Amino acid sequence: MDEQTERSGERWLEQMLTLQGISAQVSGERIEDDLSDGSTWLTIDQGQLSPSQREALIGEKGSVLDSIQYLANTILNMGLSGEGQQAYTVELAGYRQRRQAELKAIAEDAAEQARTTQQEHEIRGLSSAERRQVHSFLSAHDGLETFSRGREPDRRLVVRLVGLEAADLGSTQA
Repeated sequence: MDEQTERSGERWLEQMLTLQGISAQVSGERIEDDLSDGSTWLTIDQGQLSPSQREALIGEKGSVLDSIQYLANTILNMGLSGEGQQAYTVELAGYRQRRQAELKAIAEDAAEQARTTQQEHEIRGLSSAERRQVHSFLSAHDGLETFSRGREPDRRLVVRLVGLEAADLGSTQA
């Protein structure tokens, strides 16, 4: 990804915030680590935001931030080939960093539960973006597989030993 793509993400998010009556600077940075999966982080500067604006932009369980991030990924990648597309993560007040650390702990716990009990383990209450992150975290674990089950709003992420069928041993839930 080049600097121009990063800047267009910054400009788009600043304009979207302005349309909501919020004046805030946005900085973009490509992050290469196991938590961010090589995405460009668009960080909203919280310096000029009131606590109520921060709360409104994050939303309950990050739902508003998730929606903004979904829009960013959809609009900024519109018309681009698969190779030209870039993943964007929208950050505000450290919410994404904290949540990613929580998700990694949830993923590690689910992996341990699946191995220890030799039963599939269901994780409930994750957004689609969070389920993708947990899938990604656990893809490095040999002997485990993950998939989603159910329909929104009751969609769950399942972690189980490779080759284990649901009817074989049952499941535990988180």
